[in-house]
Amino acid sequence: MLDWPTVAIRLALYLVLAALFGLSAFSLYGLRLGERDDAIALRPWLTASAALGLLLSAVGLILMASAMAGSAFWPIDQAAVAALLGGPPVGTAWKVRMVALVIAVGAALLARGRASWLAIAMIAAAAALATLAWNGHGAMDEGSTGWLHLGADILHLLGGGIWVGALFGLLLLLTRRTEEIDAAHLRLTHRALHGFGAVGTLVVVTLVVTGLINSWLLVGPANFAALGTTLYGLLLLAKLVLFAAMLGLASLNRFRLTPAFERSIAMNDHGGALTALRVSLAVETACVIGILALVAWLGTLAPPASGM
Repeated sequence: MLDWPTVAIRLALYLVLAALFGLSAFSLYGLRLGERDDAIALRPWLTASAALGLLLSAVGLILMASAMAGSAFWPIDQAAVAALLGGPPVGTAWKVRMVALVIAVGAALLARGRASWLAIAMIAAAAALATLAWNGHGAMDEGSTGWLHLGADILHLLGGGIWVGALFGLLLLLTRRTEEIDAAHLRLTHRALHGFGAVGTLVVVTLVVTGLINSWLLVGPANFAALGTTLYGLLLLAKLVLFAAMLGLASLNRFRLTPAFERSIAMNDHGGALTALRVSLAVETACVIGILALVAWLGTLAPPASGM
């Protein structure tokens, strides 16, 4: 039976923490000092994401504790929560996440577009996002295999966060009101799109390599042929289809739509190119949300390699 509350909280945490990390990183490699708060109102977005991450983490902890104890969500089973917090590694990871998110809130409030504070926010957000690896299958192995699995899971989370944050930042740039879009904003948007191209290549390589490692460890070589016969396998295949669609859209953006957007700026006729980019990025974002929803669901199921 599908545990909808747990899946929903996992999905929300993936989205919020990935956006927090990825958007803070995007502001450093894609935007300049005077653009970070003027172009996308960076500080409110980062502050709200970190604060929401704190709230979702608290709710997630209560859900996890109630599920482990077999008790109701409300009233809160304080003994179950205390036992979960006192039992590493899940409890330790949760505490690290909460501290990291508090730091991210403070750094976002103090940043005002400055790279030093944004770097602190990004590092704190990366730590918070990485702790989600202990909530999933990445922490199920021991020894050297366990460290390989956990490391691959963390890199997979961070790579996904870079992609999510970049999409969010680009959508914020592209969806401004028409009267707010001038020549300078168009040039800024093109530079940000072009800048993510190089970063995106590294992200894709990271996601593919870590995805292969995770699939090998979670599915097992003997079970690949039977993927289509289990719920876990079907969800994993659906995730791969959406990822392939994202790769196609990212390639379209980089090699067709972004160059066309640059030409349209030069000709002072950017309406059609801008609309095409907006649609492509919106569909790509929908694919990301779909992938994260599947990941949240997969994390509640026993993988084939577990033998369960």
